[in-house]
Amino acid sequence: MATFLYKLGRLAFRRRHFVALIWVALLTLAGVGAASAPAAGNTSFSIPGTEAQKAFDLLEQRFPGMSADGATARVVFKAPGGEKMTDAANKAAVKKTVKELGRDSEVASVADPYLGHAVSKNGKIAYASVKYKVSGMELEDSSRDALKEAAQDARDAGLTVEIGGDALNATPETGSSEVIGLAIAAVVLVITFGSLLAAGFPLLTAVIGVGIGVSTITALASALDLGTTTSTLASMIGLAVGIDYALFIVSRYRAELAEGREREEAAGRAVGTAGSAVVFAGLTVVIALVGLSVVNIPMLTKMGVAAAGTVAIAVLIALTLIPALLGYAGRKVKPAGEKSKLLGGGRTPRKPGRPNMGTRWASFVVRRPVAVLLLGVIGLGAAAIPAASLELGLPDDGSQPVSTTQRRAYDLLSEGFGPGFNGPLMVVVDAKGSDHPKAAFTQVGEQIKSLKDVVTVTPATPNKAGDTATITVVPKSKPSSTTTEDLVHAIRDKGTDITRETGSEILVTGSTAMNIDVSQKLNDALLPYLALVVGLAFLLLIVVFRSVLVPLKAALGFLLSVLAALGAVVAVFQWGWLSGLMNVEQTGPVMSMMPIFMVGVVFGLAMDYEVFLVTRMREAYVHGEKPNQAVVTGFRHGARVVTAAAVIMIAVFSGFIGSSESMVKMIGFGLAIAVFFDAFVVRMAIVPAVLALLGKRAWWLPRWLDRALPNVDVEGEGLRTAQEREDADPELVRA
Repeated sequence: MATFLYKLGRLAFRRRHFVALIWVALLTLAGVGAASAPAAGNTSFSIPGTEAQKAFDLLEQRFPGMSADGATARVVFKAPGGEKMTDAANKAAVKKTVKELGRDSEVASVADPYLGHAVSKNGKIAYASVKYKVSGMELEDSSRDALKEAAQDARDAGLTVEIGGDALNATPETGSSEVIGLAIAAVVLVITFGSLLAAGFPLLTAVIGVGIGVSTITALASALDLGTTTSTLASMIGLAVGIDYALFIVSRYRAELAEGREREEAAGRAVGTAGSAVVFAGLTVVIALVGLSVVNIPMLTKMGVAAAGTVAIAVLIALTLIPALLGYAGRKVKPAGEKSKLLGGGRTPRKPGRPNMGTRWASFVVRRPVAVLLLGVIGLGAAAIPAASLELGLPDDGSQPVSTTQRRAYDLLSEGFGPGFNGPLMVVVDAKGSDHPKAAFTQVGEQIKSLKDVVTVTPATPNKAGDTATITVVPKSKPSSTTTEDLVHAIRDKGTDITRETGSEILVTGSTAMNIDVSQKLNDALLPYLALVVGLAFLLLIVVFRSVLVPLKAALGFLLSVLAALGAVVAVFQWGWLSGLMNVEQTGPVMSMMPIFMVGVVFGLAMDYEVFLVTRMREAYVHGEKPNQAVVTGFRHGARVVTAAAVIMIAVFSGFIGSSESMVKMIGFGLAIAVFFDAFVVRMAIVPAVLALLGKRAWWLPRWLDRALPNVDVEGEGLRTAQEREDADPELVRA
């Protein structure tokens, strides 16, 4: 592989005009496609294999005009102080609003609060339920505008009016912190390279890669049902890995220049060596992201595949566009150790020959490996303790910022009707196999009423055929509580007995039940997913490092860092520690997708640092250095760059903490803290300590396995041999 990439790097350096033209054309093509594509809304949410989804599908068959997956809205009214919603003036304002809402062509039905018993006992609060014919993703902007205008008319009449439900989902905003993250990345790159031009290359190529990836996602969003979160996460991961991959190749190029090689040769060797590490690091990230498809949740699969595509683009750009840009730069990119004149180049170092920080740190670790190892493991173990209290759930309007109308509507409904009113359960009774459907409907309602944590059970509403009915159940507790989850399981347990007695089937659905089923599905998929991803990457790393213990250590170190990161997420988003600093207005269960998504992404990123740092150690060991000295050599060449890469990645991920969408905020924080733990504790402390303790055994590989594995030559040994032959007899090589 190193030889192929070496030739590719030299070709891109020589044919830089052609390479640059190809990438500009691809960016233009993707941009035109994105600009001309129809706008996409929120991703439709279906969870194959769950009871809640089965109930939705049944409702579509038995209640064809019901639009079970149609968007919903609750327009909540509160009377001014000293008044009631039953007062004549307030009643007239509400009825006028209901009439206005019914004029929208996409509205299937509007429930009048005074006819549907939707006024609180104290008469202060009322709500109108709006049902749409289409899903929230398909809802026209004109319908959302009409909803807002109707609410504003009621506000003008003196009422407090807020809107809840999925019909008014807001587009997430990342805020200025994303720009700050990129600015921090730029500063780190300038410090690392000592050159504004060299620092600009990783930023430029990362932006081009993300531009192509996100534009492609936007162009395909409507056709493939991709929501806004998909492109946000793709840009988050694409920016981070794009900067890192380019950083490693530019850094190796400068190191090759420092050894006296010509620029084209240096570009080829940089792509042949650091580029090989980029390819395998990118493969681990792609495996982790594409592996999310095993969970069988379409939305998660799309997010993973889209992000994996952006990572693949980042790898290709690093291997081709970076050497092309280096060709354009010429002598303006200085060898390692030199700075541009603008940044103080030409000055005499204060202490020439002094070992760099990476060398000093690695020397310290190999002298005291046991102490460093224990300190690192205990520290991560302490950070992981909150993960034992992990509670999973999916966000509802109660997790929105208090500044949003959805959250204020949620609070008003809780005030007027109880917290459980925000998460009603829909029980679907399929009595097609029952001899007495009506009796079955009645029995189901009575059985549910006898359960704890139930406030209201509405009478069964049958379909025209009379073989299926829906029953609405209002719990006492809020939708995201464990008490409500227990109630869902209790109803399903009762359904088993009723099925045996009457022959009818009981299904529980609704957004609350769907969230519970999603959490359970994700929990069940976590271990198989972890085994698949870690197993495939373990095999890949055996090929890269030609060792069994090094990949095993890499996997165990990853588990430590991801558990510590989950502990930090629980502490902030569930317990509320530092919630003010993170602008977390509402604590609650951690998003169900968070653990499995974090496992996938962090594993890929963790292997990035493992590959970049340890391949340098392996390279030194293969070329004859003793094991401990190879560890120090690896840090001397790689620690500065890996540190810069980690700081950049943390800065980019931290930029998404400013998002208004709780899912993006939580993932941004989780990935940032996970990179911190993995890069600075696991890879910079635990890894060299373990390698120092293992010595030569770290690079042990059974002979039969050594013969069976392909030689991918990540260390560039083939390139070194060719160079040595050329130095010995240049005429022979040219002949």
